[in-house]
Amino acid sequence: LRLPGLHGYAAEFSPYWPGRVACAAAQYYGIAGCGTLVVLEQKEAGIVLLRSFDWNDGLFDVTWSENNEHVLITSSGDGSLQIWDTAKNTGPLQVYKEHTQEAYSVDWSQTRGEQLVVSGSWDQTAKLWDPTVGKSLLTFKGHEGVIYSTIWSPHIPGCFASASGDQTLRVWDVKAPGVKLVIPAHHAEILSCDWCKYDENLLVTGAVDCSLKGWDLRNVRQPVFVLLGHTYAIRRVKFSPFHATLLASCSYDFTVRFWDFSKPNPLLETVEHHTEFTCGLDLSLHNCGQV
Repeated sequence: LRLPGLHGYAAEFSPYWPGRVACAAAQYYGIAGCGTLVVLEQKEAGIVLLRSFDWNDGLFDVTWSENNEHVLITSSGDGSLQIWDTAKNTGPLQVYKEHTQEAYSVDWSQTRGEQLVVSGSWDQTAKLWDPTVGKSLLTFKGHEGVIYSTIWSPHIPGCFASASGDQTLRVWDVKAPGVKLVIPAHHAEILSCDWCKYDENLLVTGAVDCSLKGWDLRNVRQPVFVLLGHTYAIRRVKFSPFHATLLASCSYDFTVRFWDFSKPNPLLETVEHHTEFTCGLDLSLHNCGQV
């Protein structure tokens, strides 16, 4: 599906609807112009546009609610977060503006019993939100560069990781002030991180040095794996929801790559379908082979 004038930054499958995807997009590579949230659905006839919502600044990330199948949150170049309801045609239900620079990442917690959202910004802070409360609950400071990625642990309640331009991966606990763990993961800006769905101690980072590295939180002196093959910065990395050792990455080299870090030759496949920077990536929770 082509959306003229828009560049996609993030894509996320709905946890409720098989084949439904939300995409955060921005004009002119997010440098100037507006943003659009696009909700797509795969039908028998092909991919259809279900909903689209416009915002007055670029949208860089999107996350589905884990307690309402119609609700989404986006993060924007103006530092704000927007809550949208796909059952309605109107503008955002709420806007939270606290970050002082681009809000580059947003994620809704996946552990049961808590409804928390974490955002990361170019202002070097991460913020914790309860979507029912009009202001942030906590602000996390410590990074010395822009935050590109904030991801909740799927296993440990109140625990999230952040990846930054300061070349570190950090792990935080919302119940304890200050950073829990600082990992000098790359000698380059880290643009993405993700948690393994099958191992609460395993994270992966993707960086401007074109490498992916796996980290065991019990021993961070050395990465547990290093995956090489991309030729430009890695923009996003995601672990598979179905296979413990499988992951996917996308890059400014226009490719999407699939890896199995347990194999001697870990690169399984390189997909070259895109003709521009590949910025967003997600793996379906419903359909094992769908990306």
